[in-house]
Amino acid sequence: MAAEPRNIDVKAAVLVTLLAFLWGGNPIAIKIGLADAPPIRQAWMRFVLGGLTVLVWAWAIRTPLRIHRREVRPLLVLGVIFTVQIALLNLGVKYTSAGHVAILLNAYPIYTVLLAHFFVPGDRLSGGRAVGVLIAYAGVVLLFSPQFDVESAFLLGDLLTSGSAFLLGVRTIYLNRAVQRIDPVKLLLAQVAFSVPCYLLVSLLFEAAHPYRWTWSLGLALGFQGFIVAGFNFILNLQLLKTYKPSGLAAYFLTTPIFGVFLSWVILDEAITLRLLTSAVLVVGGVALASRPSGALSRKPLPKPSAKQA
Repeated sequence: MAAEPRNIDVKAAVLVTLLAFLWGGNPIAIKIGLADAPPIRQAWMRFVLGGLTVLVWAWAIRTPLRIHRREVRPLLVLGVIFTVQIALLNLGVKYTSAGHVAILLNAYPIYTVLLAHFFVPGDRLSGGRAVGVLIAYAGVVLLFSPQFDVESAFLLGDLLTSGSAFLLGVRTIYLNRAVQRIDPVKLLLAQVAFSVPCYLLVSLLFEAAHPYRWTWSLGLALGFQGFIVAGFNFILNLQLLKTYKPSGLAAYFLTTPIFGVFLSWVILDEAITLRLLTSAVLVVGGVALASRPSGALSRKPLPKPSAKQA
């Protein structure tokens, strides 16, 4: 029987915040890469690099990669979810603004918390935790609300990104369950092994008319997407999912759009405004509330043990 996931501690909070910081730069890297390569072509190149990173990790820790019969079905299901989710994300970045992507994609913790209530033992959705997630997400919406536009020019991209966000929530829960029974390295490599041929085929069929050129900016964008996000981030994220409750981790990932704006300021010289600071306060407050253990907001303090009990 799989062990029940733990609540978030200080170590996990620091690590997941680092992941959120790095993931905040991923849509920026995809957007930069679009100047030289179409979205699905970026996807297969990104995951070739990510897969090589995971293989090096597997070799370093001497992980056996033999697939057992009982593992085939969950690995295939994971591969399908992952492939569709990333394809929707890359296409969404192409057809909508970075602000829209930041809002819609980072709604995935809402789906994660709701799904965890039904599928993760002990990860119940209390009223207080739900309020915390909503407060944090309100900060995200406040940050990007001046850019939010439902003009038809962005409608397709918004729908694609929303679909990616939902599937990301589904994948987070699925990984949390699967990582209790299957080695994390196998899970990572299965996603790469399934997705890369699919992306390559789709790119050959539909992106042949869009030639790409090798530039330093494309190389850096792919290196960040592949080695850092698809490699390091995925490895660390699965290690965290193996131990901690996914809804607790998801709450910290609500800081991802804040970090995205910070990186946009560093890279693109965009201003940090009062709206950003206000949003940050809402996100931090909401994360603190949503990350409290299930039932912690409603339980009364336990009485001090007597000398006999102690």
